[in-house]
Amino acid sequence: MGRYPASLFVRRAAAIFATTMAVCCDVYAGEEPLSFIDPKDGQLDMSDFLLKHKGALPVPIVITEPAVGYGLGLGLLFFSGPVADADPDPSDNRAHRVPPNVTALGGLYTENGTWAAAVGHFHTWDEDRYRYLGALAKIDAHLDYFGLSSQPRAYTLQGTALFQQFLARIADSRWYGGVRYVFFDSSSTFAGGSIPGELGNLQKDQRIGAGSLILDYDSRDNIFYPAAGSFAEFETQFARTGFGGTENYNVYAARGFIWMPLSHALILGLRLDTKFSTGDIPFYAQPYVDLRGVQKGRYQDRNAITSEAELRWDVTPRWSLLGFTGVGKAYGRLQSFSAAQNVQSVGAGFRYLIARKLGVSIGIDVAHSKDQNAFYIQVGSAWR
Repeated sequence: MGRYPASLFVRRAAAIFATTMAVCCDVYAGEEPLSFIDPKDGQLDMSDFLLKHKGALPVPIVITEPAVGYGLGLGLLFFSGPVADADPDPSDNRAHRVPPNVTALGGLYTENGTWAAAVGHFHTWDEDRYRYLGALAKIDAHLDYFGLSSQPRAYTLQGTALFQQFLARIADSRWYGGVRYVFFDSSSTFAGGSIPGELGNLQKDQRIGAGSLILDYDSRDNIFYPAAGSFAEFETQFARTGFGGTENYNVYAARGFIWMPLSHALILGLRLDTKFSTGDIPFYAQPYVDLRGVQKGRYQDRNAITSEAELRWDVTPRWSLLGFTGVGKAYGRLQSFSAAQNVQSVGAGFRYLIARKLGVSIGIDVAHSKDQNAFYIQVGSAWR
C-alpha cells in the first residue's frame, strides 16, 4: 500500500475536480448567468448550478481503504425533482421531507489493481409516496480474506452486480414497504490457487440471486445530512436458485439511525446495524463489521453487529465539525459471540453545505482503528 504517497493522490483528485468544474461551466456558459454564490448568505453554493443549469456535482474519490490501498476515482451526481421548482421554505417541513431525484455515475482505480464502475438512480413519485432505487456495477477487486488465520489470504473477486428496489408509503405514515432484488454474477480466485480449509470445496464461479422483503421508517428532515429524525430498515433476504443464483441462503438484517438535536448547534447521532445469515452464503457476502477506519471484510463471519455514536457541532449554518466512535464484532461460525474480538474505531471530520437548497454537504472523515488509519471524502452523512 505504500508504493504511492497519499499526497500525490490528493493533488490528482484536486486536478480532476478543477477540470470537471471547468468543463461543466463551459457547457452551460450559454445559458443565464451562472453564479456559485448564494444570494442569501454570500457563501459558495452549487444549488442553482445543479438545479437550474442541470449541472453535475463532481465528487473526487480519494481512496485510503486498507483493503485495496490508495486510489483515485470520480463520481458525478445529477439532481432533479420537486426542489428544482422553488427554493423550499425552511419552515415548511413537508417540502424538506420530499427528497430530490438523484442520478449517479462513478468509477475508481486503486494501486493494487482494483477497479469499479457504476451507475445508479434514485426516484420518487407522488410527493414521495413511491421510491425507486436501482444500480448497475462492474467490479474487479483484489482483496484479503482472513477467516481463521491472522494472516490475510489474497483473492480476486470479479463480477457484474444489479440492484433493484421499489418501496411504497403505507397509508399516510412514515413507513414504507416493498421489495428488493440483488443479482451478482461473480468469479473468485485465491492467489496461488490454494483455498483456505474452512471454505471447503469453494466454487470459483457463483451467482447470487436474492429477493428481499423490506420495511423502512423514515422521518429524517433531509436524506443527505440529517439534523433531526430517524431512519430504520428491516430486511428479510432469500437467496435462491429460483431467483437466478447458484446458492441458497438467508440474511436477516436490521439497521437504525437517529439524530437528536441537543441544542441549536449540537446534534447527537446514534447507529445500530445488525446482520444474521444462514445457509450456504458465499464467503465474500458474509456480514462484516462496517466502521470508518476498519478494513472492509477484515472482521467477517455468519453474523455481525455494529454500533456507532457521532457528535456534530454546526459551527455556522455552512460548516460543521464532528467526532465519532464505534464498536462491533463478527461471530457465529469461526468464533462464538463471547470469543469474537471487539473491534473499535474513533475519528473526526468536517462538512460544508455545498448545495443549500438540496441539503447536500461534502467533507472529509479521518478514522483510526487498531493498526489502521483511513480518510474518506463524504457526501452528507457516512450512514447509509
